[in-house]
Amino acid sequence: MQGIAGNFSDYWDLVKDVWQTGVLGHSIGDILIAIGIFGVFYVLRGLFTRFVLAIADRWVDRTETKIDDYIRDAIRSPLRFLFFALGFFFATEYLAFEDVARTFTENLNRSLIIVAIFWALYNCVGPVSQGIKKLERVLTPEILDWLIAGAKTAVVLVAAATILQTWGIQVAPIIAGLGLFGVAVALGAQDLFKNLIGGMSILIERRFGFGDWIKVNGVVEGTVEKIGFRSTLVRQFDKAPVYVPNQHLSDNAVINYSAMTYRRISWKIGVEYRTTHEQLQRICDDIRAYLASADDFVQPPFAPLFVRIDSFGASSIDIMVYCFTRTTVWGEWLEVKEALAYRIKQIVEGAGTGFAFPSQSIYVETLPLSADEVVAARKSDDA
Repeated sequence: MQGIAGNFSDYWDLVKDVWQTGVLGHSIGDILIAIGIFGVFYVLRGLFTRFVLAIADRWVDRTETKIDDYIRDAIRSPLRFLFFALGFFFATEYLAFEDVARTFTENLNRSLIIVAIFWALYNCVGPVSQGIKKLERVLTPEILDWLIAGAKTAVVLVAAATILQTWGIQVAPIIAGLGLFGVAVALGAQDLFKNLIGGMSILIERRFGFGDWIKVNGVVEGTVEKIGFRSTLVRQFDKAPVYVPNQHLSDNAVINYSAMTYRRISWKIGVEYRTTHEQLQRICDDIRAYLASADDFVQPPFAPLFVRIDSFGASSIDIMVYCFTRTTVWGEWLEVKEALAYRIKQIVEGAGTGFAFPSQSIYVETLPLSADEVVAARKSDDA
């Protein structure tokens, strides 16, 4: 029995030694306490979200201005992350690491603080952009979108440089090395720079903007959704996305249908050749009267409007109908054009004539002899 008791005593001493030795010179008890400290801040994070941020949400919702909404949304996630950083800081301070471990934990704590600060700055770029919407009178929304993207990229780069400096990594030599590396890469990245310059020229010239319907012959036709640094996203009418390099949009002719002031209708109405002068005049006058009375069509001098006898075709007398609609929306324009077609058909039929269709007339100078005439001719010749 004494031997068994001695073995248990030795085992208990071994357990206490393991408990006291722990990890990196800290007992398991200290490590559990540090985890508990971190857990307390994690719980505080949840309470802060549930009560403090909830009260802030109710207060912000009662105000009429939108600035406080933007600020709240910008700092919400960084504040929640700050509790994580605080928990980690107090847990590592309790453990009181030494030498290399202490340097590592200090750098890690500094990095977490930098992440929280620059995360808030990154999120604040959006609210700041909302506050400078008045600049859209000078700068297009597309240019502002580029500036916002550039500002966010700058925040990320500065944050990365700050973290590297915290860990003792010098940024200047890296930048110098990238400069030499960039010279070599530039030779193989000419298309990238061409597309970047092409995107800048598109924004400066204001060729098109978000939501515009554009067409580049042989390249794409659709609605612009996003203008990026390298390519532009154009969604075709079948909803398929097309990523077009900016170089193609800057070097080629771009038709911007959304920039139309009015939309044109150009028809040739062919009526039959049996149509009389009075019928032709009545048709032209009635079509002209309809175009002048309908609010859907633009009247001179703001846009030309013509209803004239245009030409004598191969099988019809052609009447030119040339006018512009107020709407430039494709669906609405189709409705206006359909109503005009119905009205022209009523006018032509009401005038007592009809639409011509391709036809040919054959004129015979003499008809062949009938059978009786052939017999009579033969008898005459025999006599």
